[in-house]
Amino acid sequence: MLVARGLSKDYASGDRPLTVLHEVSFEIPRGAYVSIVGPSGSGKTTLLGLLAGLDTPSRGSVLLDGTDFSALGEDQRAALRGEKVGFVFQSFQLIPTLTALENVQVPLELRGDTSPADAAARARDLLDRVGLHGRSHHFPTQLSGGEQQRVALARAFVNAPRILFADEPTGNLDGSTGARIVELIEELNRERGTTVVLVTHDASLAERTQRTLRLRDGYVIEDTVRVPSAAGSIPTSLPSASA
Repeated sequence: MLVARGLSKDYASGDRPLTVLHEVSFEIPRGAYVSIVGPSGSGKTTLLGLLAGLDTPSRGSVLLDGTDFSALGEDQRAALRGEKVGFVFQSFQLIPTLTALENVQVPLELRGDTSPADAAARARDLLDRVGLHGRSHHFPTQLSGGEQQRVALARAFVNAPRILFADEPTGNLDGSTGARIVELIEELNRERGTTVVLVTHDASLAERTQRTLRLRDGYVIEDTVRVPSAAGSIPTSLPSASA
């Protein structure tokens, strides 16, 4: 589903570039449930943005469902994201002038292949599923942090994405709300076969995933695959491992 080949990312820093990712390579099969972990500044969020096509690498390439992002223009990348990608931001990224219902409808409206009535019905159903029945006409400022995150999750689900990227999906939430968000993400993975790639600082959340990529200083230093057997986890040190 997802292939990273020699991904590197540089940023300008004084007289010389600052490299925040170094030749990162791996493959993620369809339907996998993967976490990316590491200390602050290790390159996790940068990597997630590159994998989702929200940013472009300085070197290397990303293939999403067989399509090379580097071969596409910005409009084509946006179209591919709209068709196949869901993204949950740590800061929610809701549009403040739209209601919860309208925020969830936005991806369908951008695609333009769903009638307004069908878009509203699908958005309302998803808001019900994330426990926001009766809150659909509230604006983001009228919602708690946990409620805003659930709106963001419903918006990410609305296009039935083939792959979901989530940046610290429980980072701003209390324990019970965070647990519900995790359940919804895992439900999407389990019931629809959606590939899930998430960044997290939460070790207990990472341990729930099938595979963990650990970053340090822009390098993948460990690729742990968990198998459903008494053997438990299998730690490796292969920056370019494939599942």
